[in-house]
Amino acid sequence: MANPLEKYQIAALKRKPFEETLAHAAKVSQARIGFALTGLEGDVADAMIYASSGGKAFRAFLVLETTRMLGINPVAAAGAAAAIECIHAYSLVHDDLPCMDDDDLRRGQPTVHKKWDEATAVLAGDGLQALAFELLLQAECAPRAKLNLLMSLTNAAGIRGMVGGQAADIAAETAKVPLDLQQVMDLQAAKTGALISWSALVGPRMAEAEREPLSIYGAYLGMAFQIVDDVLDATGDADTVGKAVGKDAAAGKATFVSLLGLDGAKSRASALVEEACDALSPYGNEADTLKEAAQFVIARTH
Repeated sequence: MANPLEKYQIAALKRKPFEETLAHAAKVSQARIGFALTGLEGDVADAMIYASSGGKAFRAFLVLETTRMLGINPVAAAGAAAAIECIHAYSLVHDDLPCMDDDDLRRGQPTVHKKWDEATAVLAGDGLQALAFELLLQAECAPRAKLNLLMSLTNAAGIRGMVGGQAADIAAETAKVPLDLQQVMDLQAAKTGALISWSALVGPRMAEAEREPLSIYGAYLGMAFQIVDDVLDATGDADTVGKAVGKDAAAGKATFVSLLGLDGAKSRASALVEEACDALSPYGNEADTLKEAAQFVIARTH
């Protein structure tokens, strides 16, 4: 079977506008995931495709844009772009389960356990997590760089990152003890920020290049992303956001909005985005698409 990514190859490593690059990232990651699941039948495979489709593919965008910016053809990074979308999708499938957030809506569509059942949702999430590492092995880079990608993703997705942040979030909600601002920042840096930071560092990891500018960019961008999520939960509507809103306040959770106020949270997000963009100065105009992405984070409505 022909490689489905051939039609998505970028002929030259030329910077393109953010919206075009974001749409391209979604097509690339979905094509690679679909190709990996070709020939597999049944509810679990169908649910894996369903769960990994329809999102913004923002993390895949960061992977492809940082690799392009450092001179790596994005096709070589397609496996890494698809891998992070699999990890993100699996986390959402499990997060939506009745034992976690018990949500009925995700990306404007029924959640996986509502469309199928809880067992299928658990298995689809497990399947996506495993598929992520299969896809990451297909990234075209030096063996040492690939090992670095694998080890860093296990940390970002596991107990030191996303899983640990989610566990801390559940523990705080169960204990009914409000967190202070620093505790919320630490929790969200793991729960949300770790995967965004990892995505922003795929370029320098594959190129075995200096990481500090994109490390700073990813950390600030991840925090701004979560602040905007908190703002949308407080002010958005389900039809626009694509999922239930107002749940944080109903649960009495400490969020950036509850701790800083709505205007304070928005100001903090804007300041973080400004610092994220400042960190990109070593790359000159080549980083303009990443700067557009940062502005998108604080302007988004879902």
